[in-house]
Amino acid sequence: MKVLSKTIATVCIALITSFKAIAQQSEMAKKEAKYYQIVDVPIPEDVQLEVGGLALTNENKLGVSTRHGEVWVIDKPYSQKPIYTRFAHGLHEPLGLAWRDGGFYATQRAELTRLEDTDNNGKADLYKSIYHWPLSGNYHEYSYGPKFLKNGNMLLTLNLSWENRAISLAKWRGWLVQITPEGEMTPIATGLRSPAGFEINDNDEVFYTENQGEWVGSGRMTHLEKGDFAGNAEGLVWSGEPNSPLTLKKDDVEPESGLTLYEYAKKVPALKVPAIWFPHTILGISTSDMIYDKTGGKFGPFEGQIFVGDQGHSKIMRVFMEKVNGVYQGAAFNFVEGFSSGILRMIWGQDNSMFVGMTSRGWTATGTDLFGLQRLVWNGKTPFEIKTMKAQDDGFVLEFTKPVNKTIAANPATYQLTTFSYKYQYSYGSPIIDQQKAMVHKATVAEDGLSVKLTVHGMRLGFIHQLTISDIKATNGEKLLHDTGYYTLNEVPGGKLKSASMEKSETKGLAQAKRIQTMPTSWTNGPDQQLVLGTKPGLKFDIEELTLEAGKKVEITFNNNDDMLHNLVITTKGKESVDEVAQLALRLGLDGADMNYVPDSDLVLAHTGILEPRGTQKLFFEVPAEPGVYWMVCTFPGHATSMRVKVTVTAHS
Repeated sequence: MKVLSKTIATVCIALITSFKAIAQQSEMAKKEAKYYQIVDVPIPEDVQLEVGGLALTNENKLGVSTRHGEVWVIDKPYSQKPIYTRFAHGLHEPLGLAWRDGGFYATQRAELTRLEDTDNNGKADLYKSIYHWPLSGNYHEYSYGPKFLKNGNMLLTLNLSWENRAISLAKWRGWLVQITPEGEMTPIATGLRSPAGFEINDNDEVFYTENQGEWVGSGRMTHLEKGDFAGNAEGLVWSGEPNSPLTLKKDDVEPESGLTLYEYAKKVPALKVPAIWFPHTILGISTSDMIYDKTGGKFGPFEGQIFVGDQGHSKIMRVFMEKVNGVYQGAAFNFVEGFSSGILRMIWGQDNSMFVGMTSRGWTATGTDLFGLQRLVWNGKTPFEIKTMKAQDDGFVLEFTKPVNKTIAANPATYQLTTFSYKYQYSYGSPIIDQQKAMVHKATVAEDGLSVKLTVHGMRLGFIHQLTISDIKATNGEKLLHDTGYYTLNEVPGGKLKSASMEKSETKGLAQAKRIQTMPTSWTNGPDQQLVLGTKPGLKFDIEELTLEAGKKVEITFNNNDDMLHNLVITTKGKESVDEVAQLALRLGLDGADMNYVPDSDLVLAHTGILEPRGTQKLFFEVPAEPGVYWMVCTFPGHATSMRVKVTVTAHS
């Protein structure tokens, strides 16, 4: 009876968890689930599996390093009854794990360590230090890796420190380094800020993903070679070391050049332009791990492409990459969203499913769980997608996963193309700049219906090209699962762009009537009440609730104490209003930054602009006359779930 009761309880818990996950799924996640299913890997209640690293052993067991300093080995990880064994503990936040020659390699904050089980009892008894590096003690000094080159050497990336800005307080912070199994270290490249994800292709070429921040206008992926400078100038404080592969100094880089990174690279040859840009808030907000599809078609029609995780948006993007004139570039697309926590690590299972390891403590994500381990499984059905997007000197060639309706696909009006870029600057992130429309002049459909050649007016080197084709259909009537791609155009075949230019459109000024930063002249006696509101780590305001009196004139000073961008939006009465405003903000797309991620809606009462880290703004507004519960919220994409203040408006006394 006890066994039966326990079984029933387990089933009930699983059903409740499943229903909860379904209820939280977005409409897009539900569509994606028709092709790719997210499956939970059960985690024991007493295990805090805040995933930092994933690695498969030769016995098909899954090794998981955690932010708590443990390494767990999971037997039968593909089943609903996995067996967990704690293999090692006492490590310092290992955010990377690899398996090689019968042992694990873990990258701690200050050390690369080999872990071995020499007596075969299932637990590590040898903790061998391969190489260690200095720490300043700063909380932001994360370390990632290792990844193995063909010669057996290992690559690691070292996060910058943080003191009101990203900074290199300890040697080699902000660098990609190579370490031999014998413990010899060679610095390879710098200019890295928060390099949580990197990968090595079959040719031993290295790519890494980066998060928006100082010197980084938006998320991006960069091909790194020895001597490269990836853009963040803080790591250059160590370029004077004898074994540094480059001589560029921090003072050689202008804090505010006014140029894009592509243009500035013409002045600084060591500066490497990104192969892929991930538009901030549109394709994620904090890129993480990346893996190549090497499944031979057993994970869908994307063999050879790259999957990139995003911690903040709890989703995975897909990247098609090509090499043009020796330079890597390509297109990024949304792929699958709806994971339970913030994605940090991804690895292929032997069954060609993808293990996804997650954590969100301190790094709040749209997936609300503190941590998680899930598998992404392809069900064998092919989604209708833009499979590849290849650059031509006068346009693009699109390849689809299914034949298209030729009549629709041949109509140039089916395609909408916009080009834009970001500033290369010391300041945190960048707004979208120099946004212009391009025009598809001609669309030529291949005989088999699987590809279309677009002839384009208005292509621009060094710009991101957003292509949206929402009206296209397959021959069976199916619509695209994801209808927008973002191509980073650094080169074109032959080296010369033949796409006809278009006249630059006038920049439109945007006035937002509900953003009142100066006291209204009608407030002759000043405000009735003054409030100071700030932020704190974990994507939260520094207060959770407040009470205001109906009709009062209020002056709010909003201080952004965080290391991310935030705004402050006051919505109309009811939780439904704040939820709707948050969703509307997500749909603003490329216009989001210009609109401070505040939709033009009657549900919004007042709002600030976007504040950079350490920024301050004032906001003046009159409390509504109707008592009830209102909300203050940050509508920057990915923040609205946790960044809320409940505002109780009481009747005028």
